[in-house]
Amino acid sequence: MSAPSVLIAGCGDVGSRLASQLLAQGWTVYGLRRSVARLPAGVTGIAGDLFDANCPNAWPTSPIDYLVYSAAATDHDEAGYRAAYVDGLRNVLSWLKQHGQKPKRLVFVSSSSVYGQQQGEWVDESSATQATGYSSRLMLEAEHLALHSGIPASVVRLTGIYGPGREWLLTQVRQGYRVVVEPPLYGNRIHVDDAAGLLAYLVQADARGVALDECYIGVDDAPAPLAEVVAWLREYLGVTQWSAEASVRRAGSKRCSNARARALGWVPRYASYREGYAAILEGQK
Repeated sequence: MSAPSVLIAGCGDVGSRLASQLLAQGWTVYGLRRSVARLPAGVTGIAGDLFDANCPNAWPTSPIDYLVYSAAATDHDEAGYRAAYVDGLRNVLSWLKQHGQKPKRLVFVSSSSVYGQQQGEWVDESSATQATGYSSRLMLEAEHLALHSGIPASVVRLTGIYGPGREWLLTQVRQGYRVVVEPPLYGNRIHVDDAAGLLAYLVQADARGVALDECYIGVDDAPAPLAEVVAWLREYLGVTQWSAEASVRRAGSKRCSNARARALGWVPRYASYREGYAAILEGQK
């Protein structure tokens, strides 16, 4: 039996980490991005633009078993989000159809921003979604497109991704970042390696014949108040000063559950922000 193949459309940071994990398991991996020179060794590059309706010249002619759509908006406005998540996905689906390819499953990388809860509620895949702005509205539109594409599909709503190169909070803490303590502002996060790991786990489970749900939340085991995370990082980093600026109150507060993904057998490598940030900081030494 030949190894499964996967095409990762939008093979950036998360996609490249996913590619490396699947390559290690013997998969054939195609990576579509504008600059294929930055793809991991072993990935078959497809130089192309998701925002261009014309099919890339290097599009594979052999069957594609799995499609992972993991795009990121280039422009953070309504037009940019539509291009990245709705139009880009529609283009890829068109290219598959042009080549007579029908993957066994499409995995669409979405965002937990589709949940509008703000009072610290626990949220799971059955919780109500609420489009509070163009980004969440367009993400829900893209999810609908994926789930009604004619290809068996799962959407993965990732929470706040952090990791090497994604260190905004660390920078803010070093500068004395202030946050409101009460009421608690719950945040949800997932280490970038765990985000890729969840995607890998899902396609590998499907390849083994495991029945997948249409939606999964990608989050670690321990949603936590932002003030708690900042306090832990301050102590770990030895930061004693506070910024002269007023306390920062970010919008939104919810606690996302990973129970469905865990029930499937997935286990995050970094159970909480403590393990994840400690690994980042140790890696910087």
